[in-house]
Parts: sequence; structure tokens; C-alpha cells
Amino acid sequence: MNVPESHRDLLIPETRSFAFLATIMPDGSPQLTVTWVDTDGTHILINTAEGRIKDRNLQARPRVAVCIPDPKDPYRYIQIRGRVVARTHKGADEHIDLLNRRYLGVPWTPKPGQVRVIYKILPERVDAQIN
Repeated sequence: MNVPESHRDLLIPETRSFAFLATIMPDGSPQLTVTWVDTDGTHILINTAEGRIKDRNLQARPRVAVCIPDPKDPYRYIQIRGRVVARTHKGADEHIDLLNRRYLGVPWTPKPGQVRVIYKILPERVDAQIN
């Protein structure tokens, strides 16, 4: 991932940055969701429940934009444009538990009937902003 050194801290677990994920609706209009974010060093990882709007949009139209602001200074951020390259259930429950512990400090409590899924987003363009 081509994130400048000056902004790599926005992707480390200790920062607990939130991401604004932009997907495309069936009519071509944008849809924006604030979400927890993770990385495997190459991809942006988004964990969601099957059936949600972002899940449906990401399956049908894999082009996305992600904006990750600094929790201490929202004018310092990275913007990533890319595409979904993988969707998997493997490890998704464990991953959402990790994120829940990171962001909320407690274990994740599964919801009956909810199926978790991880999306891997390959960055194609990364822009960094410093105020």
C-alpha cells in the first residue's frame, strides 16, 4: 500500500481511526458509511454483516473510496480509491471480535442469524492531506 510515512499511523491499531467508506448504489448515486477499518499491509479490510447496504453495493459494484481522518485532527487524512479484490467469511467472526475489542474494549457479541464477511480493498490511488 502506498500510504506516505507521514500518515501510516492512521492505519495502526492503536490509533483506532474510523473510515468513511463510499460505495455506489444501483442507481449510480453514492452511499457513505462510517466504519471500523483494518489493514493487512496490502489491503484495506472492511468487516460487515451480510445483507447490509454496503455489502450489497460492494458485491455488485466493487469500486470504492475510503477516507480515514486522524481522530485528533480531521483535516489530516488519507483518501484511498480502489476496488474490492476479495470477499470472505473465513476468519470474519474472529476479525470483528478483534475490531470490537480495539474500538470498544470489549469482546464482540454475535447476533443470532448475522453472518459476518471481510472485504479486501486493493488501493489504486492514495492521497494524503495535512492541514
